[in-house]
Amino acid sequence: MISRIAGWLFLFSVLVLTPSLSNAESKIEDIFNNALKDLMKSSDESEGNTEQIRIPASRAEIQLSFAPLVKKVSSSVVNVYAARKAVQQSPFAGDPFFERFFGKRGFGRPQARNQSSLGSGVIVSAKGMVITNYHVIKGASEVKIALVDGREFECEIILKDEQSDLAVLRVKDDEVFEAIELGNSEDAQVGDLVLAIGNPFGVGQTVTSGIISAVARTRRGITDFGFFLQTDAAINPGNSGGALIDMQGRLIGIPTAIYSRSGGSNGIGFAIPSNMVQVVVSSAETGDSVTRPWIGAGLQEVTSEIAASLGMARPRGALVTSAEPGGPAYEAGLRPGDVILAINGNRIEHVDALGYRLATVGIGNIAKLRILSRGERKEVSLSLMAAPETVPREETQMPRDSALGGAKVANLSPAVAIEMKLPTHKSGVVVTGVQRPSYAAANGMRPGDIILEVNGQPVKSVGGLIDVMGTSGDRWLFIVERAGREFVFDRNGGFFRQYVR
Repeated sequence: MISRIAGWLFLFSVLVLTPSLSNAESKIEDIFNNALKDLMKSSDESEGNTEQIRIPASRAEIQLSFAPLVKKVSSSVVNVYAARKAVQQSPFAGDPFFERFFGKRGFGRPQARNQSSLGSGVIVSAKGMVITNYHVIKGASEVKIALVDGREFECEIILKDEQSDLAVLRVKDDEVFEAIELGNSEDAQVGDLVLAIGNPFGVGQTVTSGIISAVARTRRGITDFGFFLQTDAAINPGNSGGALIDMQGRLIGIPTAIYSRSGGSNGIGFAIPSNMVQVVVSSAETGDSVTRPWIGAGLQEVTSEIAASLGMARPRGALVTSAEPGGPAYEAGLRPGDVILAINGNRIEHVDALGYRLATVGIGNIAKLRILSRGERKEVSLSLMAAPETVPREETQMPRDSALGGAKVANLSPAVAIEMKLPTHKSGVVVTGVQRPSYAAANGMRPGDIILEVNGQPVKSVGGLIDVMGTSGDRWLFIVERAGREFVFDRNGGFFRQYVR
């Protein structure tokens, strides 16, 4: 190799230093190009490499850029501005003890003030349908979007889905918009290049690049569907509701949260997969809510101890703890103790992923489950259906001056239980909402509480609760079920205590 290089250098010196050699200058460039190729080939052969090292072959390759991709989709990503009115009043208003001394008007008039929030959104329909995060427009009375070209449009909220943290807006003006193409988030792989486009900190449309860091990431506390794409593309406050796109310009996720101790991007961001976005968008096209599949089964996480007792090599899947007779799970042959390992070929690593998988299969369709049942692996077919209202809902606002004033209650059925995030086998009366301040809030009530007894009398229905609450007196004893535990709320005039039974 050294002798060959020396030979080429000698030839170069001869060509440069010998003026009598005809056309030498015109041949120098060709000689050096051939020499470089020869040297690279010899180097690869000497090191045993089968692939040649490739260097940029043109100015265009040196200047490779995401700019054409951004230009393709930037007009589909918008800034979202949400305004809401917040009412401020004394924290003691609505408390029976303080109202006894100061009266209901003794705390001054409530003060209203405007609040605003900033976020991002993505146009998914040429008719002006926009997808964003629920938390961006939560409680908003006015919403508008701003396009990258500066145009602004008023929007109406046509669907809010807190469980998935998604919401759908529709532009009020009759305009034609550039809609983004929805991709298949199941095709995303760890290492794929992605771009995040949004409005961080309200500075305007911003593009960041990164890769898919993980797929099928489960993380509780962000949404009820703990199933996300993880990316290291910089995501900051204001990016929520924006676009995570692949290298074909297709939407594969909606950035919704970051993992951060400082509030800024630490390279760990979570995006709702586009397949869940498609479910919400389709629901908005046909109605004003998302109806989720009901299988009539209780499920829990498979722990290391449970996995060992079932002979599993490692903990994964969703353990069936109950199967309601007549429900889809029971009819499919699922029984307590079975473990759901996969749905339609997609592995279930954690119980959090099960709700996502069922939702993306959709009501009216058949889900093929691979399960572990009494040591045997087998496949069963599960028909997905909407949760039924086995009893009339009878949602009722309790009288304002009663001990439950400010509370809204309803009869429990599987449909209501799913809405309130409760086990579907529960029955009785559930608190669906509590105004603040109110007597119900002062007496310890929260949405999702199941009222079991009032003053020692069992509560079976909304009608029965109203009858019990019709009695007078300063002493009220409520027993409610909350998160699987029974709480006692004891109110005796100005005296109040609460404890777990």
